[in-house]
Amino acid sequence: MGEQTSDAELAARFKRDPDSFTDVYDRYVQDIHRYAAGRLDPQSAEDVAAETFCVAFDRRDRFDPARGHLRPWLFGIATHLVAQHRRKEARHFQALGRVGRERPAEAHDNRVVASVTAQRMQPRLAKALAGLSRGERDVLLLVAIAQLSYEEVAEALGISPGTVGSRLSRARSKIQKVIKKEELHG
Repeated sequence: MGEQTSDAELAARFKRDPDSFTDVYDRYVQDIHRYAAGRLDPQSAEDVAAETFCVAFDRRDRFDPARGHLRPWLFGIATHLVAQHRRKEARHFQALGRVGRERPAEAHDNRVVASVTAQRMQPRLAKALAGLSRGERDVLLLVAIAQLSYEEVAEALGISPGTVGSRLSRARSKIQKVIKKEELHG
């Protein structure tokens, strides 16, 4: 698979030859896993990433490149699967907000200052994330973790780009308020 292979070419190929779906997996699995890992615990992230590609493979005949690209389609599937873990996710963020969580030893190339800052902010951020609606949290994390554009988020969630912008704006505002409140009281 060349780097220049478009999503439309990949789709045409995996519709003719299901074995070539591995090219889709190879291209996008790290992005999907990173997104799921930012939303869920490590084991659930592994499960969601794997299940995303199982669902996509099962639905590969229904993928229409004229309606969008593979990447947002896969993130839409992953977001739906994350929603199935929604209760667990909310409890996870609430627990992190109360007590914080020790991280395993990071790779040597991570900067100590960034690590200390992130650990100090984690409980506040987790509490703020727990206070968002599902739609706000999905949009914010698709932009922040998956680094999708507004158009890709809209495509992934089946909403308009304007709705993406308004949900993202509300989410950012709520997060800032919670973090500022925590800084004043913490």
